[in-house]
Amino acid sequence: MTYRLRAARLTDLEHLYEMAKLTGGGFTNLPPDRAALSSKLERATEAFANVTDELIDEQFVLVLENLQTKKVVGTCQLMTKVGQQWPFYSYRLNTLTQYSKELDRTVRAELLSLVTDLEGSSEVGGLFLHPNERAGGLGLLLARSRYLFVAMHRNRFADRILAELRGIIDERGGSPFWDGVAGRFFGMSFQDADYFNAINGNQFIADLMPKHPVYVSMLSDDAKSVIGVPHPTGRAAMRMLENEGFHYDGYVDIFDAGPSMVARTDDVTSVKNSKQAIVADINLSEGERAILATGQLQTFRACYGACKFNDDGTIAIDAVAADALDVSEGDTVWSVAR
Repeated sequence: MTYRLRAARLTDLEHLYEMAKLTGGGFTNLPPDRAALSSKLERATEAFANVTDELIDEQFVLVLENLQTKKVVGTCQLMTKVGQQWPFYSYRLNTLTQYSKELDRTVRAELLSLVTDLEGSSEVGGLFLHPNERAGGLGLLLARSRYLFVAMHRNRFADRILAELRGIIDERGGSPFWDGVAGRFFGMSFQDADYFNAINGNQFIADLMPKHPVYVSMLSDDAKSVIGVPHPTGRAAMRMLENEGFHYDGYVDIFDAGPSMVARTDDVTSVKNSKQAIVADINLSEGERAILATGQLQTFRACYGACKFNDDGTIAIDAVAADALDVSEGDTVWSVAR
């Protein structure tokens, strides 16, 4: 079967809603709420229609489509400039060192400080692949096609980019970190707070959250043990991010303490290694496996394909990929080796 990533449309709402119900909670960018998802799609439609080449607060939504069945089986999102509609809060894990001359003793304490350091960054997120489709490298296609989109629209994205990974959620759908920290102040469950955040934003954190640093040693063992630890389903995503040049720099989510991975946008492997070329042949029989993309904004599309670069800088691609991308000889494609 052939799969293609494309710009989301308003008509994709039901597909996204059905996938959102499968996330299991803690997935802020894909809430199981039709109104919230509809708002995301409307905002994405505006972003795709905006042809000005400038960095403003926008959100792009992409979907993965099975071209044979026409079903949407995955999705991902790109946020161009976070922290503009409401503050973008994180906890920053750092160490305070103190020394007593009288006791001749040094004490080091880990602190969690509420910060907005990542405000203004771009963000990749909202990646979800239907459980029945988690094979054949489709997760990799979803993840890495986002970076081709960034490379193809570079001026629309900031110089720093981040990705938030979902933290540990227990079998009840709760968060040990939330129960040990914020839940003590808010009087609401993790599920309620997470859902409210997904729908309304996290300004309520600014209104109610204590601004003083939290001493990690004062937390329960359950809460301490999950700081900076991704959900088991996100470990592969973390490895993919690390392969792209992202790293964990001590920032964690304020709800579940999942790690926030950061990178310089131009240093992201799939951005840095992406190539642009004119198509010279659409009937390549054998070549290097790659992710191929074409189009701009609402006409963006990407898929797996075989390609081969010619000495004159043009590119040959296989017929299946050419059909999926709807390109002919003379058109432009971007590529990054798989």
